[in-house]
Amino acid sequence: MQATRLAIPDVVLIEPKVFGDARGFFYESFNQRAFNETTGTDHQFVQDNHSRSSQGVLRGLHYQIQQAQGKLVRVVQGAVFDVAVDIRKSSPTFGQWVGAELSADNHRQLWVPPGFAHGFVVLSDTAEFLYKTTDYYAPQHERCIAWNDPALAIDWQFAGEPRLSAKDAVGVAFAVAEMFP
Repeated sequence: MQATRLAIPDVVLIEPKVFGDARGFFYESFNQRAFNETTGTDHQFVQDNHSRSSQGVLRGLHYQIQQAQGKLVRVVQGAVFDVAVDIRKSSPTFGQWVGAELSADNHRQLWVPPGFAHGFVVLSDTAEFLYKTTDYYAPQHERCIAWNDPALAIDWQFAGEPRLSAKDAVGVAFAVAEMFP
């Protein structure tokens, strides 16, 4: 497994060793010990989620202000541009974002630690994601920052108008969003 720390070092791009030939491929998609060694964390995952979205769907910058979730995201069909924004006020990278293309073809995974807002846009016709979380989903604590806030200036690497859910369409400005200490 190869790990690349992005411009925000707490966010890690993980690329497993893939063994394949004309018949198919194999890779270990998750190993707790290897994950902990690679990321330098000791997070345990408590929930696995699977979702499917169509091209142009943009899931805004979501996070839980309490019961903060770390997420290990991978795409098993299609391609997405995945984004993490540091919303920890005490962090030297507060307000900065990083992004990476995740796809079924490149087998990459993105580790988004607690204290970050997370979003994505689907680049292919459809995409299916699997992601592990370090805490349970708690809708009463979920928050959403506007995906297009000029203060963040995220380059979503998508041309055209994204397709948004109702909650993503009313995300709050970064300047007034609840943040982590």
